[in-house]
Amino acid sequence: MVKVSVFYPNKEGGRFDLDYYLNTHVPLSKKRHGPALKEFVVERGINGGPPDSKAPYIVIAHLLFDSAEAFYEAFMPHAEELQGDIINYTNVEPVIQISEVLTLAK
Repeated sequence: MVKVSVFYPNKEGGRFDLDYYLNTHVPLSKKRHGPALKEFVVERGINGGPPDSKAPYIVIAHLLFDSAEAFYEAFMPHAEELQGDIINYTNVEPVIQISEVLTLAK
């Protein structure tokens, strides 16, 4: 299993429309990825460890797929549309990481 993580850095002057992201972009992404997408988790940063510290990321999204190949097969036909939607909810450039999931507990 692989996890595609999308990190949105908490930068000065950064804008992030969480309502648009959760109610428009996430459903669009789920629809476009189809059954290849096994799980979609969205996290909102609270802090960077100490209670009053700034969170390093505004939002982090984690998308789970059976394999990197399954992700690319589902994503690539819709890459332009999904990436083009980013400007509708943020002016922050996302950082992407694809990881192999070694453990998954529920």
